[in-house]
Amino acid sequence: MENKVSMYILWFAIVLGVLGGGYAYIGWRLIAPLRLGPPWNLVAWSGLALLVVLPFLSSILMRTAEGLMDPFAWIAYVGLGFLSLVFTLLLFRDLAWFGTLAAAKIVAFAQGLFSDAEPVPADPSRRRMLLEMTGLGVLGAAGLLTAYGVYEARRKPGIVEVSVDIANLPAEFAGFRIVQITDIHAGLTVKRDWIETIAREVDALRPDLIAFTGDLADGTVAHLRNDVAPLGGLTAPHGKFFVTGNHEYYSGVLPWVDEARRLGYDVLLNEHRIVSRNGASIVLAGVTDPSGGQFLPGHESDPAVALRGAPAHTVKILLAHQPRTILQTGSLGVDLVLSGHTHGGQFFPWNLVATLAQPYIKGLHRHAGTWIYVSKGTGYWGPPVRLGARSEITVITLRAAAA
Repeated sequence: MENKVSMYILWFAIVLGVLGGGYAYIGWRLIAPLRLGPPWNLVAWSGLALLVVLPFLSSILMRTAEGLMDPFAWIAYVGLGFLSLVFTLLLFRDLAWFGTLAAAKIVAFAQGLFSDAEPVPADPSRRRMLLEMTGLGVLGAAGLLTAYGVYEARRKPGIVEVSVDIANLPAEFAGFRIVQITDIHAGLTVKRDWIETIAREVDALRPDLIAFTGDLADGTVAHLRNDVAPLGGLTAPHGKFFVTGNHEYYSGVLPWVDEARRLGYDVLLNEHRIVSRNGASIVLAGVTDPSGGQFLPGHESDPAVALRGAPAHTVKILLAHQPRTILQTGSLGVDLVLSGHTHGGQFFPWNLVATLAQPYIKGLHRHAGTWIYVSKGTGYWGPPVRLGARSEITVITLRAAAA
């Protein structure tokens, strides 16, 4: 328990430091140059500080007074997305700005070597006007990108069709369709209406098997049971399966495992099942999230344990929330890994963080003889913003690889 508290404190300090530093930069480069008089200077800085605090307040009250902060969640997280884009655009502007100033100084120095004429001094008023105009341009561009990002995040997930050629696939499984959903993140801004849309789309696909690769919810079962209920109505002739993501552990993993089972999912906690079709079979395994062992003894992610006792020379498919699990499968004979977690980066600059932590952030890849597909996620987390990474429901169709 003490380790868990220490981890939360460290996480809180890191995130607060990153956001505080980023927002201070925004204030320094946008608010300070305006030279606002009282009380508007105080109002501007206070508003910026409030947007730093609101996401944390929403997350805290989500666990202690669930429902109270729901009306403010949209302000908090849209604001977080907007200011993330403001920071990024400001950084690009300032890099260009200082690059231009440096180039001008170099040119002036070079001219001074060949001419005795005094250089023309810079006009401070013109520089200030340019700074203000580009600042307004940054705000306008960030506003437009945020609006479009919210539209992208809240639109119906796209249906992504992926064919995977697998060696030694039994003929009976040729054309077998696995529908993968992942990273819905039911909670502050993802509610029942959104999840009903997902359920309708999945049901219309008539999958042979449903795979949910983690991060169902952010919050407790008691608060979110009604929101996730539509997922219980989904059926597939060869079953529906669930593995834990990191957010299950943040929200109370054991109640969510019980709830997933109540919704009809076979929860694979470092386990495997034999899936049979017309007398042939394949192995479907699932691992806990790599963070699981930090929260609960026995929940350490272990693909080797998940496949222990599985029939040899049988096609093996592994469900794993985080793509980095592929790094543990080298000697296990896994044919295909299905994962999520990254949201496809969701939007810049957060996609850079995903790239640092994971070997792949979206799409189908070949890794040391094993296929891995990384979904961009069926929902979103944090800011309801997606840019260049539309949410998806994935249809994985198995094909026999040519000999």
